Amino acid sequence: MTTYRNIHGRSIQAVSTDPTESVAEGQVWYNTTSDTFKTVLVTEAWSSTAPLPVARDKPGAAGTQTAILAIGGEPGLSTVDEYNGTGWKSAPAINTGRDGMASGGTTSAAWKAGGNPPSSTTATEEYDGSSWTTVPGTLNTGRYIMGSCGTQTAALCNGGYNTANVNNSEEYDGSTWSNGNAMNTARRTCADIGIQTAAVSFGGQPPPGPAQDDVEEYDGTSWTTVGNYPTNISDSAGSGTLTAGLAFGGNVPPSTTATKNYDGTTWTASPASLGTAAKRHGGTPSGTDAAAVAFGGDGPGSNTNISQEFNKSANVITAAAWASATASNTTRYLGHGVGTTTACVVYGGILNPGSTYRAQTEEWDGSSWTEQNDMGTARFFGMYAGTQTAALIGGGYTGSIVSNVEEYDGSSWSEVNNMPAGNRLQAGFGVQTAAVSTGGQGSPGKWANVYHYDGTNWTSATSYPTAVEQMAGCGTQTAGLVSGGGADPGLVNTQFEYDGSSWTAGGNLPSVLAFQANNGTQTSCQIIGGGVPAYDTNVTDYDGTACSTSPSIDTARGYGRGTTTSGATTGAILTSGSTPATPSSNTSTEFTEASTALNVETLTQS
Repeated sequence: MTTYRNIHGRSIQAVSTDPTESVAEGQVWYNTTSDTFKTVLVTEAWSSTAPLPVARDKPGAAGTQTAILAIGGEPGLSTVDEYNGTGWKSAPAINTGRDGMASGGTTSAAWKAGGNPPSSTTATEEYDGSSWTTVPGTLNTGRYIMGSCGTQTAALCNGGYNTANVNNSEEYDGSTWSNGNAMNTARRTCADIGIQTAAVSFGGQPPPGPAQDDVEEYDGTSWTTVGNYPTNISDSAGSGTLTAGLAFGGNVPPSTTATKNYDGTTWTASPASLGTAAKRHGGTPSGTDAAAVAFGGDGPGSNTNISQEFNKSANVITAAAWASATASNTTRYLGHGVGTTTACVVYGGILNPGSTYRAQTEEWDGSSWTEQNDMGTARFFGMYAGTQTAALIGGGYTGSIVSNVEEYDGSSWSEVNNMPAGNRLQAGFGVQTAAVSTGGQGSPGKWANVYHYDGTNWTSATSYPTAVEQMAGCGTQTAGLVSGGGADPGLVNTQFEYDGSSWTAGGNLPSVLAFQANNGTQTSCQIIGGGVPAYDTNVTDYDGTACSTSPSIDTARGYGRGTTTSGATTGAILTSGSTPATPSSNTSTEFTEASTALNVETLTQS
């Protein structure tokens, strides 16, 4: 009888606690505490990730799971987005808008060729990580919706459509496209995985019929029909190599969630399914069969910005996400909130419709809300800063604009020195003894005024670059961030960083926004939701340089509050605010950062 030692070269180890990392698939150990044998199993799963900033149908793609370019897309987009493994941000645009193009490479050495419109284009562009250049080398046959794979200096393009389906293939060496041998079946909307000299192309639509199941392999010289895909399919995407490939989505029809593994001979169904069916979507042509991303495509009735991530690992990977949390006790919007994901306080606000101003104060401990002593003055629209046990509110609106200030010590509120003038709709950030109030609306109109608070007195500081209101702030008195808001003549997408004495332009938001919540620090901030120009599910991450997308909140929400000034982006709680369903709410949503854990399974000792 073969023993475990014969197979693995060692005896089963006895441990009192399960290992948490660096355990090989299938390794067995004995847990003396639970008196059980355990092992680690590999799992396959798709999970939602941050959405594309721009919805794209038939985009080009380059890169791997943690570094992707989404290139162009229908209808003739020239914009490009880049994925860093967490979120998407804008990247330099291609020179001519295209969809259905051939593409490949990496985020620092990408290529794209052909595409529509027009369907007969032969142009090729290369990307060096900073800009796209139209190069002399052109396709010999103009086409779009073709198969493609490979690198910037060793690329493959095959099949496609111009006035009819195309069967020829072409190879690119970094300067010139040369004709290769033809595929056995002319087809469009096929998908490729692999490299120039070892590729597999599957599915597509032959003339004139529906999707097909033919699979062809290319060895750098000729195409060979090697069998069939498990179903007729077109408009799919893939990742990996000729002998370790992954295929996902596509049009059967209809669009499918199915995922298939390929070992160079046989296609087998993966236990993992896309969370949302996809077709005409992008993939990860330089990815692996264990790590891929599906993005964009043709959704129900329109282009989509959905992104989904695939992992095959001994770890159970939980994607970052927002989910419903315990509702707070007070229905309100336009309240105030500070703290962390396990220790925050929300206070004030207004009940809408009507004019019931709120003084109620509630604390969050990571699982539940507890009512505390009310503020001395019921109000909304004020500045706010601090922590759960040392919070601050200044100014606001009570039926008229006020200047009074209150401090919270974790139990009760007390009046302190007033602000220099009445103000509302301003941004606040910092802590109770070192806070900043920025902009807002006083008398008259919008303000650029900035005030510092030292725990006792308010003093004027360098004005904000523009008169603005309805913005949000986060960070500290010497490292603050203010985002968006309303200026004359309208809303803005600008962000400004503050060093305690001067303001510097930061990376702009993807779009204009007001009445959102900011959570985090100057160099690690979430900009969450918003109420103007419309209720918003979008969440934007700012890293101190540029903005990128983040997983969306579960319900469109504006005017919500929670961990808005002193929290970190490893977690957040957002409560109250307005939603499309109700003008004032007490619902809460909570953000949890991505995590990994070994997939430990207990074995049956019998």
